Amino acid sequence: MDFPENLYYTKDHEWISSVSGTAKVGVSSYAIEQLGDIVHIELPAVGTAFSAQDSFGTIESTKTVSDLYMPAAGKVVAINTDIVSSPHLLQDDPYKNGWLVKIELAKDVAKSDLLNCSQYETYIKEEE
Repeated sequence: MDFPENLYYTKDHEWISSVSGTAKVGVSSYAIEQLGDIVHIELPAVGTAFSAQDSFGTIESTKTVSDLYMPAAGKVVAINTDIVSSPHLLQDDPYKNGWLVKIELAKDVAKSDLLNCSQYETYIKEEE
């Protein structure tokens, strides 16, 4: 499994690309591996605002439907329509082209609220 070091992660297995300004949000390769074949993704409308930890959509696989949780407070400024129309693409590239939404962060995020790459890897090992 591959966890880019430039991203921050949550214990719900979402990632965020930045802690200030505009950030991309997606799902980790670990979560995608656990879900199996992705068949549907539901994302919010552009302009929708969320608090940290709010559910912002769902991801459906052949195994289950899971909520997606926002890593930080912000307003959606773009959705990845390629992933919505072809959710299986998420399995090929969950980080570069597999982002789900772009958000304008409501405020700078404390890095202590998120996990860096090594902390996330440790968390996964402890959970297994």
